[in-house]
Amino acid sequence: MTERYAIILAAGKGTRMKSKLYKVLHPVCGKPMVEHIMNRVTETAPNEIITIVGHGAELVKKQLGDRSEYALQAEQLGTGHAVLQAEPFLKGKKGTTLVISGDTPLLTSETLNNLFEYHQGKNASATILTAKAEDPTGYGRIVRDHVGIVEKIVEQKDATLEEARIQEINTGTYCFDNELLFDALSQLDTDNAQGEYYLTDIIEILKKAGKNVAAYLTEDFNESLGVNDRVALSKANELMRARINHQHMLNGVSFIDPKATYIDDGVVIGAETVIEPGVYLKGKTVIGENCLITANSQITDSIIEDDVTVKTSVVEESILRKGSDVGPYAHLRPKAEIGEKAHVGNFVEVKKAVIGEGTKVGHLTYVGDAILGKDINVGCGVVFVNYDGKNKHQTTVGDHSFVGSSVNLIGPVNVAPNSMIAAGSTITKDIPEGAMGIARARQENKADFAKGFPFFKDN
Repeated sequence: MTERYAIILAAGKGTRMKSKLYKVLHPVCGKPMVEHIMNRVTETAPNEIITIVGHGAELVKKQLGDRSEYALQAEQLGTGHAVLQAEPFLKGKKGTTLVISGDTPLLTSETLNNLFEYHQGKNASATILTAKAEDPTGYGRIVRDHVGIVEKIVEQKDATLEEARIQEINTGTYCFDNELLFDALSQLDTDNAQGEYYLTDIIEILKKAGKNVAAYLTEDFNESLGVNDRVALSKANELMRARINHQHMLNGVSFIDPKATYIDDGVVIGAETVIEPGVYLKGKTVIGENCLITANSQITDSIIEDDVTVKTSVVEESILRKGSDVGPYAHLRPKAEIGEKAHVGNFVEVKKAVIGEGTKVGHLTYVGDAILGKDINVGCGVVFVNYDGKNKHQTTVGDHSFVGSSVNLIGPVNVAPNSMIAAGSTITKDIPEGAMGIARARQENKADFAKGFPFFKDN
C-alpha cells in the first residue's frame, strides 16, 4: 500500500469569526473543529500527520497533543505558503499526501478514504475533492475542458463571469503525489488578486508539466462546508447535530423532536431510550438502554445506566445506577453517585455524595460531601452542612435510617444505621444505632401575645 501523509491547515486567525478564540478551536457539537478533522484524518491511517499552526499555535498543540507533528507558519502568505511549511517533514518522501483545512468539520473519513483510493486509481499527480453547489459564491471553481478533464481552479476574485457561473467547486481538500507537491510548491508566485501563494495554482503547474490531474466529486455538498464566520459555524452545528441524531435513531433511540435535541459528538445512547425536546447531552456522556430523558434536561460527562429516568434536571460528572430516577428540577453536581432504584426528587442538589440503593431524597434538599446508605428516607428541606467557611466536612448516614424534615446535619457527623432524626433538628453530634437524635427547643405558647400585632383580627 502506498504511504499516506496528511497536512492539516490550521494557521489562519479567522478574523471573520469576530472572536478572541482561535478559529479552528470553535466547537461543533462539543468538539473543536480541528479535533473533528484530526479524528477523521486519523481514521484514514496516515503514516505522518503535520499540522500547520500560526495564530494560537500553543492552544492547537495542547488540543491535538502528540497525534501530530507541527510546523509554524509565522507569516500568513496563503495556503500554498502554509503547505510549504511541512517541507522539512515530508520533502522527498514517496507516497500520497492529503491536504485538508482545519475548518471543515463535516468531512467524513469515508469521503477521505474514497479520495485516497480515487487518486491512486487514477494514478494522478493531484486529485481535488469537489462538490456541486447551488450557490457557488465564495468558492474556487473547477474549470474543465470540453471532455471533462480538469484544467485549473479559479478563485472567486480571479474568476471571469463565465467561470463564476460554474457550480462545481473546490472544497479545499486534495490528494497529491508527495514528491510532485513539493517540487511544484517551489514554483508558486503571488501574481493574483490576493497577492498570496495559492495552493490551487499547483494544479495549473502540474497540468503544464503534463501531469494527470483528477477531481473526485463528493455526493454531499454539506461535507464541504468551510467555517469562516458565526453563520457558517451555526450551520455546521445544525448539520452535524442532524447527522448525529440520525445515527442514534438508526441505533434504536427515540427522539420526540430531533431538531430540538442537542447531542455532542461521542455521546453513547442505548436502544429503547427516549429523548424529549430541549435535551442537551454533552461531552463523554454514556446513557444505557430503556432510559427516559425528559424535556430540557442537560447531562454532561456522566454515566446513566439502564432503566433510569431523568426529569428536567441538570447532571454533571455524575453516575446514575440502574433503575434510579432524578428530578424534576434536580441538580447533580460533580461526583454525585445515585444508587440503584434510588430517588432524587424536585429541587434537590447533590454534590460529591453517594446516595445508596433504594434511598429517597424527595425534595428541597442539599446533600454535599456525604455518604448515604441503603433504604434511607430523607425528608423535605434537609441540609447537609458541609462547609465551615474554610474546609469541607463529610457526613455519613447508615442504612435504614430516617431523617426528618428541616434537619441540618453539621459535618463532620456520623448517623448510625437504623436510627432517626427528629424534624427540625440541628445535628452536631454522632447518633448511635437505634437512637433518635433531637436538637430543638421545646415549644412554648404565649397566651394572647399575638393580639398586639396589626394582623390580629378580633372576632
